[in-house]
Amino acid sequence: MPRPSVTEYAPYYQTYINYTSGKDYSILVQQYNERIIESWNAIPLEKINYAYAEDKWTIKQMFQHVIDTERIFAYRAVAIARKEPNAIAGFDENEYAKNATAAHRNWKEMIAEWKAVRQSTNFLFNSFTEEDLKQKGIASNNPMSVNALSFIIFGHALHHLHVLKERYGI
Repeated sequence: MPRPSVTEYAPYYQTYINYTSGKDYSILVQQYNERIIESWNAIPLEKINYAYAEDKWTIKQMFQHVIDTERIFAYRAVAIARKEPNAIAGFDENEYAKNATAAHRNWKEMIAEWKAVRQSTNFLFNSFTEEDLKQKGIASNNPMSVNALSFIIFGHALHHLHVLKERYGI
């Protein structure tokens, strides 16, 4: 399946897609899966509660956001692939972060959860047929294809690794 066209996602997601290269999910997995996992795993424990400014997420909060968002995007992918006739609601990332319990979570458990979520997403996308990947639905009031979600999932994780480097010095 080729990279998604601009008709397969809202303009907002272009930033995430731009973080990726390659033409399909299997290439994304080869290029980024281990790199993303290893990058989160390499963060020193003494830094996980650091926020670069007041009212900004700590690294733990950001990581919880990445985990939550991958689950949400994977749900969107399965719903659209299964031809869900209803629009899929958006979510408020700041409300999710505010109501998550990242500050009280064990970092090693979060890393283990992340690995499981990544593996689950990979199994999901490996199960999709070419026809499934072409399916389009409505998510957050915008057209979205399953194929675009495969790139958005990786791009979102890569975006947050970029933020860690640029703003958190990690």
